[in-house]
Amino acid sequence: MSSKTTPDVPMNILVLDTIHGGKEIARHLFSLGHTVDCVDVYRGRDGIPVAEARSRRYDLIAAPVHLDPDHPLMTIEGTPYTTHHEIVATILRPLGLGTVIEITGTRGKTTTAHAIAHGMGGSGILHTSTGTYRYPGKETLWKKSITPASLINAAEEAASTGGWLIAEESIGVSGAGDLGILTSDIDYAIAGGKKSALAEKTRMLAGCGQVLLAPGMEEEIPGATPAGEIVSLEGIRCSWNCNGRDGSFENPLFAVEGYRVPLMTAAAALCLLGEDPAALATFTALPARMHVQAAEGDTTIVDNANSGACLATTCDAVALARRHRPGCRLTLVVGAESSTVCEGFPFADIAEVIKNTTPTSVIIVGEQYRSCRTDTLAVMPLAIVATLDEGAALARSTETDAIVLAVKTWR
Repeated sequence: MSSKTTPDVPMNILVLDTIHGGKEIARHLFSLGHTVDCVDVYRGRDGIPVAEARSRRYDLIAAPVHLDPDHPLMTIEGTPYTTHHEIVATILRPLGLGTVIEITGTRGKTTTAHAIAHGMGGSGILHTSTGTYRYPGKETLWKKSITPASLINAAEEAASTGGWLIAEESIGVSGAGDLGILTSDIDYAIAGGKKSALAEKTRMLAGCGQVLLAPGMEEEIPGATPAGEIVSLEGIRCSWNCNGRDGSFENPLFAVEGYRVPLMTAAAALCLLGEDPAALATFTALPARMHVQAAEGDTTIVDNANSGACLATTCDAVALARRHRPGCRLTLVVGAESSTVCEGFPFADIAEVIKNTTPTSVIIVGEQYRSCRTDTLAVMPLAIVATLDEGAALARSTETDAIVLAVKTWR
């Protein structure tokens, strides 16, 4: 049962999972006049016990999309279920929001969101994993997760200013968006391995007023617009044609693999929104996303340590470093700072990166890799450390010409 059909009359609602925003969702549902219970399905510390919840009758149960569908509270016959994402749309409805753009996908969400905000006119709120900002001044408001619940405060801020809202969201969207964007069709298993993340994303995106698919995507959503029907790329020049308007612009970031698809997607989105994509000509690299830092002494640093770091983006970051410093001695700092970061950075992928890029030296970040067969790597690591900061400091102390930071972490 989606939030699009959730009655506005008072209901008795059970919200599952207090760790990933359930408390915030419950608080807002209560303020809307609903009776709400919570269950901490992962730790059992907050709310009411599972057994007590099973003994009660609910009009609706809201669960995170990643909860195992065989959990005892997910199998109550005759009770309708919805996701945290979709019930958030019910909470947003009374706010009277202006234009809402929701963005999901395994890769490229953050860059796409920032690029669209860069090209938007007027005032608005940008909500991403790097932080939540008020435009046009790009004032930092706060930094939170991109769970469904964190969308609520960003939406309230947008409503208070009467401006647009651009929101990056994890594993789906609320469906409240005028435009929903899927940035990649990479799939992985969620909910105890029993659900497809991509299937859930596409299902929820279908609730948006309009859906845009990033270039090169094979996934099909009925009625969705492929960005490739609006934009095309030749070198660093992006051309666009939409609703009787056309034009082109250049940006050197199109030469960087990690920016190519997000910038094309953002250009297509701006076309659909009636904005001028040419504004993207002045868009620059984001910190920690293929950002080439000013050289420290004789060392060039390519910073790509972010929540989306993976095999492909790490190879791209190494290639970018070598374009800046041909023939350089290169130190690769790679791994995952926390095993709780979504999708992780598998050791097999780290091994593949090292094999494909042949760095001079390697520093692995993440305590979880200490039990892995590092002796099988093409280049033996100098060390295994716990944090990005430790890895970066060690890299700076080595004799090297270039450092690539490719650690999966929240920043």
